[in-house]
Amino acid sequence: MARLSERRIENVEGDFYVDSTCIDCDTCRWMMPQVFSREAGQSVVYHQPVTEQERLQSLQALLACPTASIGTVETSKDILQAQQSFPLHIQDLVYHCGYHSKKSFGAASYLIQRPEGNVLVDSPRFAPPLVKQLEALGGVRYLYLTHRDDVADHEKFRERFSCDRILHQDDITAATQDIEISLTGQEPFALAPDLQIIPVPGHTKGHTVLLYQNRFLFTGDHLAWSATFDHLVGFHRFCWYSWPQQIESMQRLLDYRFEWVLPGHGRRHHAPPQLMQQQLQACLDWMPTMVSNH
Repeated sequence: MARLSERRIENVEGDFYVDSTCIDCDTCRWMMPQVFSREAGQSVVYHQPVTEQERLQSLQALLACPTASIGTVETSKDILQAQQSFPLHIQDLVYHCGYHSKKSFGAASYLIQRPEGNVLVDSPRFAPPLVKQLEALGGVRYLYLTHRDDVADHEKFRERFSCDRILHQDDITAATQDIEISLTGQEPFALAPDLQIIPVPGHTKGHTVLLYQNRFLFTGDHLAWSATFDHLVGFHRFCWYSWPQQIESMQRLLDYRFEWVLPGHGRRHHAPPQLMQQQLQACLDWMPTMVSNH
């Protein structure tokens, strides 16, 4: 948990603070930008929450922080309300799980609630309050893993829910060698009529994305909205396999229609499908410039 003795001097005075263990994962800043910002390579509190809603959202960011780097001076009596609020509703039956894991450098994970069986997209931290809420929502049928980096506590979720884990064979490591469904090749895979898995090698060799209902695209570390560039991006600096292949994979996404980009890292984005297509094309036009600039 956060330590008051390590409170960063850049924080404004007041109850909430960020300590020096912050790993700059950006979680708190996109979850509650009215309270958290970035200074000197780490997050800080630049404005204390005032309303009850602001306080709740700040406590949600506190719980989601993968390194427990956010703290409060006073004991938070309303922390139970924040715990019970997860997973956080996004739209329809799609949720943000919170409880990010340090093992995946704070990547976001999501829940799709379906009558045919719920899908957990990438692994959050195995936190008892979240597990209890997932059970109340119907458990987990599939644990879909976009790539090797964001598997976190997958074994614990498998043990608790007996869910089938899904990962492309090119991203299987010693830690995931026992998964139940191993994807192969580069052709799209229909997990169900409303769930399509699309291989997108680039960030890693076996990276895939999940398209749900032709509306929600869960993109892992392949595609996200950048607050820095103010447009959709791929992460050239953190491309571990092949940037040219990542560009080719991004090009293939133009064949699909979706209105949500829900990434592991980076910011989520929502736009009408036609506008999203234009923004994806703008991303493709931008990506080659990253090679010439580096």
